[in-house]
Amino acid sequence: MKKVLKMLFSRLFIVGVLIFLQTIILGIGIWKLSEYFVYLYVVFTIVSIIVVIYILNKKDNPSYKLAWIIPILLFPVFGGLFYLIFGGDKTGAKFKRSVQLTYEDTKKFLYQDEKIINKLQEVDRNISNQTEYIRRYSSFPMHKNTSTQYLTPGEKFFEILKEELQKAQKFIFMEYFIIEEGIMWDSILEILIQKINQGIEVRLIYDDAGCIQTLPYKYNEKLEKLGIEVMVFNELKPRLSLKINNRDHRKITVIDGKVGFMGGANLADEYINVVNPYGQWKDASILLKGDAVQNLTIMFLQCWNFDRLREDDFKESYEKYLVRIPQIYEGYGYIQPYADSPLDEETVGENVYLNIIHKAKEYVYINTPYLIIDNELMTALTLAAKGGVDIRIITPHVPDKWYVHLLTRAYYQQLIESGVKIYEYAQGFIHSKTFVADDELGVVGTINLDFRSLYLHFECGIFMYKAEAIQEIKDDFLSTLEECIAVTLEECYRVKWYIRLMRSIMRCFAPLM
Repeated sequence: MKKVLKMLFSRLFIVGVLIFLQTIILGIGIWKLSEYFVYLYVVFTIVSIIVVIYILNKKDNPSYKLAWIIPILLFPVFGGLFYLIFGGDKTGAKFKRSVQLTYEDTKKFLYQDEKIINKLQEVDRNISNQTEYIRRYSSFPMHKNTSTQYLTPGEKFFEILKEELQKAQKFIFMEYFIIEEGIMWDSILEILIQKINQGIEVRLIYDDAGCIQTLPYKYNEKLEKLGIEVMVFNELKPRLSLKINNRDHRKITVIDGKVGFMGGANLADEYINVVNPYGQWKDASILLKGDAVQNLTIMFLQCWNFDRLREDDFKESYEKYLVRIPQIYEGYGYIQPYADSPLDEETVGENVYLNIIHKAKEYVYINTPYLIIDNELMTALTLAAKGGVDIRIITPHVPDKWYVHLLTRAYYQQLIESGVKIYEYAQGFIHSKTFVADDELGVVGTINLDFRSLYLHFECGIFMYKAEAIQEIKDDFLSTLEECIAVTLEECYRVKWYIRLMRSIMRCFAPLM
């Protein structure tokens, strides 16, 4: 009974009910209008036909187009109007302008050392082209003079994170999708308070939707009283707006501009297996030391200014946080942390993955908690496997969301028939988001293989070429395979017809979920 009452009075439930009621009222209003004014029924139907034509001619992903066209054709009275209200890019113009100005004002700090690029072109022109793509469309440069360490599972990340936080001398920036009070966060908070008492600047960004069930309402005010500067990203409000879809899914820590962390682990106890709601939780992060940390510093400060920037008032001092590091990490490969925004027309996160798959010669090994992919990724994976590239993908065996897991499994048969090898992590839930290919390329970050990460969220990743972490990612993948169950084609064929039907329907609407 206590759990039910807690749920009924939770902020998530109240906001959800209010948004649902607004949707119902809007639907009833449209229906009544068309019922009392017959000519409006014809008008609404014509609007739906025009909207379908408009959608077909847009540059959007075909899967997203199909997900809207089906309901519009099924419900022509409502469909067209609902698309005009909720479809496409409905992010507020003020917020979009703020983000755009932030990016423009920070480009001058994202300097690319041409010597690095020239050297890379001599080593491998294909990799140089990939690097140039990332730099052009995310603005973040490639670096050397940076060491990399692969951290898995979350317990290892947690211990090293605490060690590095204790060493902070100037500033600490932290940006996370989920924070939850418990052993992990309380231990980190204790260190942050110590550092504030030493006169060190501490800033924190957390996503409001990500933390709506894990932190008390207005938790930021408690932290601010402790001396932490806090930004709550994209506050969740009880009103109909698609802006709530654009979440900050990134997980970044920057310490003194010299040390940085990025990966899949949030700051909650399940990520370090203090609690096990989904069996053993396996995650992965990267520790950076050196020049490439500058990219993470700018990523954080960009996000810090997204909601605060006025066109005539850009006051953030980036220079004092960008540290020039002596040449002490030479010889550790090429490192390029990058960000992906849902507010431009470039799917950088997906395209980085696609380029790795397309250019792989021997193998691509992938960890992902969700496998809900569009036609481009499906074609790339199946074509590479048909051409002899060893494509292996590990997904969870124990789901954190049953409907997402059901949808993930809907893609297995087509992939396996083409030669892709699918494995499920038998111990529980794998939350790592990693790519490794040909003993040379690797990506670790926050970008899942699903529509939310690829199209809707603010995300980030680290592209690495011939870095020391590459072999660590590969070794970890192969050792994880020993704890996995291989999915066979026979199992896919034995799936009951009603489950197949449910999966097929869900696949049609996956881009909207």
